[in-house]
Amino acid sequence: MMKTYHIFLLLSIMLLSVKTARAQRTIAFEGIENARDMGGLVMQDGHTVWPGMLIRSGNLSLATNADVAALKAQYRLTNVFDFRFAAEAESAPDRVIDGVSYTHLSTLPKTLVEGFASSSVDTTRMKMKDMTALMMKYAFDPKAQAMGKQLYPAIVTDSVSQHYYGVFLRGVLRAEGGVLWHCSQGKDRAGWASAFILAALGASRQVIVEDFDLSNQSYAHYVEAMTAKVREQGGDEEAVAFIRAMVGVSRENFEATLDLIDQKYGSLSQYVETQLGFTKVEQSLLRKKYLK
Repeated sequence: MMKTYHIFLLLSIMLLSVKTARAQRTIAFEGIENARDMGGLVMQDGHTVWPGMLIRSGNLSLATNADVAALKAQYRLTNVFDFRFAAEAESAPDRVIDGVSYTHLSTLPKTLVEGFASSSVDTTRMKMKDMTALMMKYAFDPKAQAMGKQLYPAIVTDSVSQHYYGVFLRGVLRAEGGVLWHCSQGKDRAGWASAFILAALGASRQVIVEDFDLSNQSYAHYVEAMTAKVREQGGDEEAVAFIRAMVGVSRENFEATLDLIDQKYGSLSQYVETQLGFTKVEQSLLRKKYLK
């Protein structure tokens, strides 16, 4: 499991300097990657999410003065939820914004974080070419490939991760202004947070999957550059899929994990209630607050 966490920290450093393609619904911040407003998404009952209230993104370490001004004025930001583990947050700390409450909730399973912490590999001091080489090495490693596929199931079945996502949902419900949540690139852990929010708001599976998959548009250029390197070195489809999943997101793995949730817990909505502890009453209040 240790390798999976090296990859998260590796990516958090590698992508800090990468400018990405802008996806539909994406907020064009100057220094915050993969940011988009959940506003406008249509729920199954026909209601839509209020714009300017719920934002998902990559980390805030490179937020510019203009970004901060927009978050405060346009989005009335009051709460930030950070799903990174300690080493990630320390390597790229969020920019502190006056008047904003920051909540750190490491939603990666504890066993994986412990494995990472016990490693002797210090990716924070690596040069870009060395980090790229390490990522390429993992792409050709069958064990790393297998662990990559297990990342999403590990997140959704871990009791600590479930607890923290429940804390997050209740924090969103209590927030007095705009809410932003992120991990390193705003794609996997932040993507699951978005899925849980949307499930609580009454979104269809299609809306949830399509929102999750938009991160692939944000990081399309970098994904294609890395997969081209893999193919140049003779990588098979498993190696290519690994890079696509780690640099972007794996829609296939996400949907397979949604299937797992259905099989194990009944539905994503039931999972939010029973495993995350976000009650039906709280879900109803969330809908009243964020839907129009």
